[in-house]
Amino acid sequence: MSWMLVAAVLLATAGLLVLGVLAVRLWLDVRALAKGVDAASRALAEAAGELAGAVPGRS
Repeated sequence: MSWMLVAAVLLATAGLLVLGVLAVRLWLDVRALAKGVDAASRALAEAAGELAGAVPGRS
């Protein structure tokens, strides 16, 4: 009976380790996505500023 308990604890530990690895991968992907969104937002703001400056009669 004790081997079953040890096996259950090892399986639960392995499951938690897998979930931890997946959480770290997700966090890294979210950081990369946030950097991409930030870069796109800055590019859009710059383009909007250039477009506003190109319109005659507007400042």
